[in-house]
Amino acid sequence: MIKAVVGANWGDEGKGKITDMLAEKADIIVRFQGGANAGHTIVNDYGKFALHTLPSGVFYGHTTSVIGNGVALNIPVFFKEYNEVVSKGVPAPKILISDRAQMVMPYHILFDQYEEERLGGKSFGSTKSGIAPFYSDKYAKIGFQVNELFDEDRLKEKLASVCETKNVLLEHLYHKPLLNVDELFAELMEYKKMVAPYVCDVSLYLNNALKEGKEILLEGQLGTLKDPDHGIYPMVTSSSTLAAYGAIGAGVPPYEIQKIVVVSKAYSSAVGAGAFVSEIFGEEADELRRRGGDGGEYGATTGRPRRMGWYDCVASKYGCRLQGATDVAFTVLDVLGYLDEIPVCVAYDIDGEITTDFPTTARLERAKPVIEKLPGWKCDIRGIKNYEDLPENCRKYIEFIEEKIGYPITMVSNGPGRNDIIYRNK
Repeated sequence: MIKAVVGANWGDEGKGKITDMLAEKADIIVRFQGGANAGHTIVNDYGKFALHTLPSGVFYGHTTSVIGNGVALNIPVFFKEYNEVVSKGVPAPKILISDRAQMVMPYHILFDQYEEERLGGKSFGSTKSGIAPFYSDKYAKIGFQVNELFDEDRLKEKLASVCETKNVLLEHLYHKPLLNVDELFAELMEYKKMVAPYVCDVSLYLNNALKEGKEILLEGQLGTLKDPDHGIYPMVTSSSTLAAYGAIGAGVPPYEIQKIVVVSKAYSSAVGAGAFVSEIFGEEADELRRRGGDGGEYGATTGRPRRMGWYDCVASKYGCRLQGATDVAFTVLDVLGYLDEIPVCVAYDIDGEITTDFPTTARLERAKPVIEKLPGWKCDIRGIKNYEDLPENCRKYIEFIEEKIGYPITMVSNGPGRNDIIYRNK
């Protein structure tokens, strides 16, 4: 059976913790899209970790961690992260890398930086990890799959052809130094040494695992609102963030994905530019940012302060619908214990029309939040294990959100640790 763990919103919902928690009963954890441009923060018995490409199940000795074909694989960044995790006392995780995964090339990172520089004030707020240039090349059919490292003559020939077109842009658009084919080839040979022990036919491996009745967990990056088709285009990422893409990015049949855990925060946060209807500012935002997450709301990859807002029922209902939620994991609820009243965005006012349906970007940018306030519970809820033991106003808040989004909240996270979780029997 396959379960997917994905985000309902802008990313940063706490998917890493939920994956780490569910991985205890999984055999295989697969990253199926995205790259090192966003991170998952995990707190467990080994310490606190910010993972960027490694699947969040690497902390269990019984699991195999898989990089699927849909991932933008930055090989040196991946192995630096692997070595850092092991250096902190984590047993060396079992790793497999798809032979069809494509590599983030050194020039992808350069082009990402150069384009953001060129756009200036109209930039996309990229993490400059090379992700947009990587996926552009993938779909322009000039990307490099991991398996191509093992055919050196063909690789060098293709590299020369690709560099020829890249150098035209570097010279005439960006006015930057040109690429050197021999230097790039030498770098790729270093990549080859790193990945060689781990490369396999991942889709075949997963097919055999399913036949053996293994439990597989698909781990997504970012959330629905960053999906290039269904998100807040163009302020999106460059790979699909939806559970449905897990079938493609891992190479498994879609009907095998039987449980979809959609993670949604008890308030909102976002990194990067774009419409954010429930956004708050000033001291109100600063206090929520300071108290939020597991040490403040700052990007796990960039360290950038996250933009803050109240819970957005419109965006979350849409996010859960697109993901196909069977379960909602409601995270960082403990953060809100300081508030007398908790504002919730229950609808949008767009040019005088009230709607609870999430619109396309141009209309979204004109939307104003319709706010409803709920009474706070004014106490610390960490350490509580049973739903019935939560304060009444806390339970009312969860049930109010659940009713508005229309999907069952079956897990409530009330702290950063692996065991800070309350299960609801729905």
